[in-house]
Amino acid sequence: MPAFPGFPPGANPYTPLPDAFFTAVAPEIEDVNELKVTLHLFWLFYQKTGAPRCASDRELLADPLLRRALRRRGDPRPFEERLRAALESARARGVLLRARVRVDDEIVTWYFFNTERSREAIAGLLQGTTSPETLLDLEGPIAGADASDDGQGARRLAVEVERPNIFTLYEQNIGLLAPLVAEELRDAGERYPWDWIEAAFREAAQQNKRKWSYIRAILKRWETDGKGGEPYGTHGRYSR
Repeated sequence: MPAFPGFPPGANPYTPLPDAFFTAVAPEIEDVNELKVTLHLFWLFYQKTGAPRCASDRELLADPLLRRALRRRGDPRPFEERLRAALESARARGVLLRARVRVDDEIVTWYFFNTERSREAIAGLLQGTTSPETLLDLEGPIAGADASDDGQGARRLAVEVERPNIFTLYEQNIGLLAPLVAEELRDAGERYPWDWIEAAFREAAQQNKRKWSYIRAILKRWETDGKGGEPYGTHGRYSR
């Protein structure tokens, strides 16, 4: 492996990163592919214009720099598998959001950083106030797509609804996610059934008590007393 010759003299282009990445995200990342993909997305999105800033799985799979970054000796998995695993890890961590759009017979997935603007954009897609064409326009012309006015060969678009993870629920209902709370949320997501978690967040919103401590108390009460005749399993885990 040739050594890096050093940064060139003079002004160098740069990519800004938020402090929260260094204080809350990077210390928790253990997989090098997840780290590489996350950093690449910071760089890639900074090159883009318009809003929201996002990238489709098609764009990422065709990215030669990303393909080079994820090369790893001794890893027999193909690039596509390594990329999807890294994206899913970042999404599970709450760093990325995704929106899926059915384009004719293909599901295309767009990835966003988990910011307020991105959450609003995805909410607009799910609620039908934003057209999925917006994402296609950001990606550019699609090979073979016929955009003629006569409607022949027009693209059939439909947003695929995904249930939010517990981190998204927290930020949608309570606010910015703190690192200490993130660990509690991860434990709760593993401990309780998903419909209980959704119901607890909904009950807290209805009572105008948008605090994790209140939601946690609801879940613990249901764990002890059961929820609507639905008992909690033995050994501290829900019987699925």
